[in-house]
Amino acid sequence: MIGTSRALLLDVGGVLVLPRHETVAAALSTAGARYDPSRLDAAHYAGVAAIDEPDVTADDRSAVYRAAFVEMLEVSPARRASASGALADAFRSPGAWSRPGHGAVELLLACAAHEVSVGIVSNWDGTVARLLAEAGICQLGPGPLPRVEVIVDSAVVGWEKPDPRIFRVALDALGIEPARAVHVGDSVRADVDGAVAAGVAPIHLDPLGRCPRADHAHAVDLLEVAGLLGLIVPTAPAEMA
Repeated sequence: MIGTSRALLLDVGGVLVLPRHETVAAALSTAGARYDPSRLDAAHYAGVAAIDEPDVTADDRSAVYRAAFVEMLEVSPARRASASGALADAFRSPGAWSRPGHGAVELLLACAAHEVSVGIVSNWDGTVARLLAEAGICQLGPGPLPRVEVIVDSAVVGWEKPDPRIFRVALDALGIEPARAVHVGDSVRADVDGAVAAGVAPIHLDPLGRCPRADHAHAVDLLEVAGLLGLIVPTAPAEMA
């Protein structure tokens, strides 16, 4: 079913964008924390896996995410509390979430080449359309960036994933039945369970391989997602000698 889908729904945080390395580095420097820079992207997925645990409440998710984030970076236990506090401020700063996810633009170009409609479904604060355009990832309608047909921001429509209604807003805008769509996200709680509730097949972006469930598809990055969808990713033309 995934390989015959004609619409792709995409999460934003952890899928199309990740925290900027410079933002994280500056925050950790302020906290006097040493860390492993090779784990900067992995730290996000460790954080998401931590908040997907069933006993984590909505009120605790931000702190749990940051605790797992700094642990993955191998920040010393003595510096983790101050590092977490510094990251809380940093993640709210403009442009903090603007590092393109691996394969993001390539996947969007592949969808365009294969006439697969694309919609964005994100739990965000009302600014996600601007964020994606400013990060050079995609835009609504025609223009210089890869095109998406609809951007659904939870703060605008009033529903958050995993509520299936947020997915239905996107599906209605695309004119696609749920069975013909796939949703890609990095959270079991929000993305996988929400997509299933809406009748949409999920692909869990799980680079660390921490998801224990076998009832849905997994991918390590968006290039693997393209493969699961049967899309050929365009390659850049070779430079002329």
